Amino acid sequence: MAGFLSEQNVMWRDRARAVADKVVRPLAAKYDELQEYPWEIRDALAEAGLMGVWIPKEYGGAGGGVIDLCLCVEELSRACGGVGVLYAVNALGSFPILVGGTDEQKQRFLPGIAKGERLISFGLSEKYAGSDAGSLHARAVRDGDDWVLNGEKKWNTNGGAADLYTVFAVSDPNSKSRRISAFLVEKGTPGFRIGKVEDKMGIRCVPVVELHFENCRVPAKNLLGEAPGMGFRQAMQTLDRARPGVASQGVGLAAGALEFATVYAGRREQFGSPIVSFQMIQAMLADMATRVEAARHLVYAAAKAVDDGAPNLSKLAAMCKLFATDTAMQVTTDAVQVFGGYGYMKDYPIEKYMRDAKITQIYEGTNQVQRLVVARSLIKEAHALKHLLDYIPKEVQQGYNDPDTIAKRTETPTGAATS
Repeated sequence: MAGFLSEQNVMWRDRARAVADKVVRPLAAKYDELQEYPWEIRDALAEAGLMGVWIPKEYGGAGGGVIDLCLCVEELSRACGGVGVLYAVNALGSFPILVGGTDEQKQRFLPGIAKGERLISFGLSEKYAGSDAGSLHARAVRDGDDWVLNGEKKWNTNGGAADLYTVFAVSDPNSKSRRISAFLVEKGTPGFRIGKVEDKMGIRCVPVVELHFENCRVPAKNLLGEAPGMGFRQAMQTLDRARPGVASQGVGLAAGALEFATVYAGRREQFGSPIVSFQMIQAMLADMATRVEAARHLVYAAAKAVDDGAPNLSKLAAMCKLFATDTAMQVTTDAVQVFGGYGYMKDYPIEKYMRDAKITQIYEGTNQVQRLVVARSLIKEAHALKHLLDYIPKEVQQGYNDPDTIAKRTETPTGAATS
């Protein structure tokens, strides 16, 4: 990636790599087994100044971009996928404030997050509203100077550890375009409690919980933005910015697994030779490395597009998310195969990479939904290519082949299963 990254990018990458190697890697197995939040790792990240990389300087952050966030997530995930998401979820939770909050809200909440003094979480998904993020059941009703929240949230990453929650609820059931609003709910607010704590396959060091709201009164000043009804838009803008972070988690997991597999293959002997000398193993490693590098380039391109304010971010964000996380699952699975029987045993670190990788294909929008997002974008873009119909025989151009008609008939939900 020489020439693509700036000096600032390299600085944040190297700083994250140092924390990953010195602090995260030695503790990864411990917290995977304990399934406890690793506060000592959070402290190390804060001490290194990494907790506010993506937050503007005027709100106490380092003033970096999404590309810097992705570089840090990649390096941390290379050592532990759970720590990668533990770090990235603070960006996911704070992006709604950055894209939709008032200046007062940014001044009030972001400096503490940037310093690592406050953790934040993102509450969108529900039991019956995952990929279909527009079908929320949680309700928010205005009552004097407060909004009263009732309902539940599912799959809330960082829940319990976080001090602040960006929560999405229906504030106007009769509206189609401005149905949902977002609220900043602080830990300890009466009527807000943590419910079930999930026992997970992977990313076990970061909690995933249910959130319960029972006549929870939130001050009107904690409605995100100037007016109600902007929640769905804020959520979609957030996911376009956050999905490269999940993708970089996938890149980091894949890169870390590839490193372990390559080192192991050079030392494991069968038939009197190290298995890395076998062409089958060489082919596997070559394919793994090629996928990792391709995914890395796509993620960096998407992150730079976010930072540059490029249009049509949804398509590129979806592409990088689905490709990088599918790569993570493929590469970590192949790495386990390279390790053979040992790869299946918890004594070796590689099985954890595969467990951590699986969730990346699911949260922040399943990869099936990401493919729908990409396909829908392509269909809409076909309008500008109508001239290509001149090269298709007239007899196959029947009615529905007009790009505008196709776009209307293939509309699908945006989808954003995430917590």
